[in-house]
Amino acid sequence: MWQHFSDWLVFGTLGLSPKSALGSALDFFIYDTGKIFFLLVIIIFAIAFVRSFFPPEKTKRFLEKLPEFLGNILAALLGIVTPFCSCSAVPLFIGFIEAGVPLGVTFSFLVSSPMVNEVALIMLWGMFGWKIALLYIASGLVVAILSGAVIGRLKLEKWVEEYVYKIRGSETAIETLSFKERLVYAWGYVGEIVGKVWLYVLAGIAIGGFMHGYAPADFLVKVAGPGVWYAVPLAVIIGVPLYSNAAGVIPIVKVLMEKGMAMGTALSFMMAVTALSLPEAIILRKVLKPKLLATYFSVVAVGIMLTGYLFNAVIK
Repeated sequence: MWQHFSDWLVFGTLGLSPKSALGSALDFFIYDTGKIFFLLVIIIFAIAFVRSFFPPEKTKRFLEKLPEFLGNILAALLGIVTPFCSCSAVPLFIGFIEAGVPLGVTFSFLVSSPMVNEVALIMLWGMFGWKIALLYIASGLVVAILSGAVIGRLKLEKWVEEYVYKIRGSETAIETLSFKERLVYAWGYVGEIVGKVWLYVLAGIAIGGFMHGYAPADFLVKVAGPGVWYAVPLAVIIGVPLYSNAAGVIPIVKVLMEKGMAMGTALSFMMAVTALSLPEAIILRKVLKPKLLATYFSVVAVGIMLTGYLFNAVIK
């Protein structure tokens, strides 16, 4: 449906040639914009409805009772459907530690929440199909689980700022919502998320469209193709300072892959942008000593790179 509309508008009504750079770029922009915003509204509503059953207080109480590795697994899964952004990193971290959640389990949640989020899932599904979307979820969860497990095994509690353990928060009542209230919450959340990301989505699609129409076809094959061994670590290094959310980076990733970037390298770049941002590091420094912050970033970065190499080897 979206492709027919885009082709009709760009090539039929505007009279641009499908072989021209401008026509190709504009067709890419209109097609992806319509499809992605449609998916955003439908799927965010469904995910928000599920999310209404997992308030942070219930999540904390649930995780504090679990054995550590099982806690890593469930924390990573809960990270997908639990609200999180870099601005909430400090209060969530303090709340989890204060509730008795192990440090490694807490980190599994902190890695999973920004890395595996509903906007990224929707956009990957819309642009690449459900197989790539599931691949993204699986790889993100594995990185989150193993990163948290490694940090937990290292027993690095001494590298958390001392004041965190001295905080004693009061018990917060868990609000029970009716079915109607959950629907209202879900619809409100759609407006909140779309309101926050629409500009990133349009900017990302616009950049992707420009690259789709004008970027040289063989450039990325030479510097980031399947046979380039240094492409994955380079993608991670470049991705860290390029702070963005998934809405802005995924349309660009799509074109990078069309131009020759290997799948694993593209996934590594996207994960680095969303999970290892500099603003998050600055905020987490309030609760983590430099050694733990560096360990956290290093472990996650290694996990992302191993994921990239694995998928480059498997997916040709």
